[in-house]
Amino acid sequence: MIRPILIEIGLFVTPFVLYAAALVATRAGVLQSSAWPMPRLAGLLIASLVLVIGSFLVLAKFSGSPPGSTYVPAHVENGTFVPGTTR
Repeated sequence: MIRPILIEIGLFVTPFVLYAAALVATRAGVLQSSAWPMPRLAGLLIASLVLVIGSFLVLAKFSGSPPGSTYVPAHVENGTFVPGTTR
């Protein structure tokens, strides 16, 4: 459960990190408030939210079992362990 949470946090932080890297590359003051104006922060926030919402949509669309399938839970059959499968 921790991996998806860390992935979503990483996706949210990515635009801010890329902007900070661009500031470092151009030798602008990363810690100066003039380098982080409110319209720029709003744009970065919107980009972050688009990434997170997009990842949730991809997760909802492409995860899980196909429609009409049946899950057979893990069980012991003839003395051997059979892992759970989707049929």
